[in-house]
Amino acid sequence: MTTDSPRWFTSSYSNNGGDCVEVAVNVPGIVPVRDTKDRDTGTLTFRTDSWSAFVQFASQKDTP
Repeated sequence: MTTDSPRWFTSSYSNNGGDCVEVAVNVPGIVPVRDTKDRDTGTLTFRTDSWSAFVQFASQKDTP
């Protein structure tokens, strides 16, 4: 389901420390990202395929 307004959320790993980003995944074709400490500064916008590749890369475990 999509809406006109982004529905923002933070990762369950963010630990509510305030030093994290919020993303919205309900916007067709893009993933907007913003800073939780300064939400009015603006957003970075990524294509959904680029964001998926980033998340997959970031979630890989370090291997020696």
